[in-house]
Amino acid sequence: MSNKIQTVYVCSSCDAQSIKWSGRCLECGAWGTLQMQTIDQKLINNKITTQVAPAEIIDLNKLPAISGKNNSLDRLKTNIGEIDRVFGNGLMPGSLILLAGEPGIGKSTLVAQIASTLNVEIAYVSGEESANQIKDRFERLKIKTEKIKFLNETNVEKIIGALKQINPRVVIIDSIQTIYSSLVPSEAGGINQIRACAVSFLEIAKKDNIAIILIGHVTKDGVIAGPKSLEHIVDTVIYLETETAHNYRILRATKNRFGSINELGIFEMTAEGFIEIKNPSQVFIEGVEQNISGSVISCIMEGSRPFLVEIQALVTKTVFGYPQRRSSGFDLNRLQILIAILTKKANINLANQDVVLNIAGGLKVDDPALDLAICSAIVSSLLNQTIDRKILILGEVGLGGEVRRVNKLETRLTEATKLGFNQAIIPNSDCQIKEIILKKIKNISEFLNILTKK
Repeated sequence: MSNKIQTVYVCSSCDAQSIKWSGRCLECGAWGTLQMQTIDQKLINNKITTQVAPAEIIDLNKLPAISGKNNSLDRLKTNIGEIDRVFGNGLMPGSLILLAGEPGIGKSTLVAQIASTLNVEIAYVSGEESANQIKDRFERLKIKTEKIKFLNETNVEKIIGALKQINPRVVIIDSIQTIYSSLVPSEAGGINQIRACAVSFLEIAKKDNIAIILIGHVTKDGVIAGPKSLEHIVDTVIYLETETAHNYRILRATKNRFGSINELGIFEMTAEGFIEIKNPSQVFIEGVEQNISGSVISCIMEGSRPFLVEIQALVTKTVFGYPQRRSSGFDLNRLQILIAILTKKANINLANQDVVLNIAGGLKVDDPALDLAICSAIVSSLLNQTIDRKILILGEVGLGGEVRRVNKLETRLTEATKLGFNQAIIPNSDCQIKEIILKKIKNISEFLNILTKK
């Protein structure tokens, strides 16, 4: 019997072995999964048996707490309320974050402002702009650069080598489409390159507890340029969107392993960067003071935050063919259901009427608490009857015409009182708010009696 010590590379995905390292496993095709291991080969009766080193066993009870005083894993807060809310109360060390948005929407400006608020060492990597261009932006935004180190490099191996020298707490990659790996035989921006580079950044983020923000461009179709699979590699996916009516920017999380995906942040884009909008309710219902038919105010919940929205409906007689149903910012299928409920349970004939629905401000919402408000907007437009803009309407409508309770009702009503609303039509419940007159209803018929009462 003889022993032979040998170093091999083992794939963490499929356990395939290779005597040489490569960026991609030749068996399962996974990128960046080969890890070096030392094995002991024994020759017994002219047969080679291999003993592979077992995986490291970690006792979770012996690990330190994630958060605590002077803990290196405490979240890095930007002290910008809208950003911290979306990221989950700050940046989590060791996380890989994808910030996606259309070209020119302000992604680089946003990460620059994030860098200016963090009191830690930051590495800013740009493959799109030179050092002079980056410094010019920082000066325009009045950002101090004492703790920011700039790397004008696109090779991921060189970038990781530099990061090991400067040991930053936060790394910004602008953008992931410009980074390439010399181990992958393709051009930067390709599917294989983006996946390989993302896996490389994920490895160093987890190993050294570095928060890495990858900027990714979105195509005209609204998807991240490159592989869609990049979203499952990262820990957090944040989208920066445009609110068309007022030219505001909306920061929305679609994936977050360290926080809620229901939160959003609203900003105003100015010459000096982003300014957070702390009262979005006033933003999305401002501009129209007089009462108009088909316009109703309701309240939606985005995570823990309530804000008021204006719902507009336009009902016109069908000129030719089947009646048309159009919706902007609201699910069209849900609109069809509400129209059917009005026809069946409230005797509102919409069979020969076109119905157009719009959520003012370009918002996209799916809160069932808007059902009653949408029904009221449709009836208001059909009857050409106005509804006071100081009346808040809330409630989910069931298929039987019943008005169901909604979650966080008191929170929504409290938000309305702050903006001067004096009445609210709500589902029948034990909710009591002294600052506002509550009209409680059980079904859609009771609501129509209130609406059409002179």
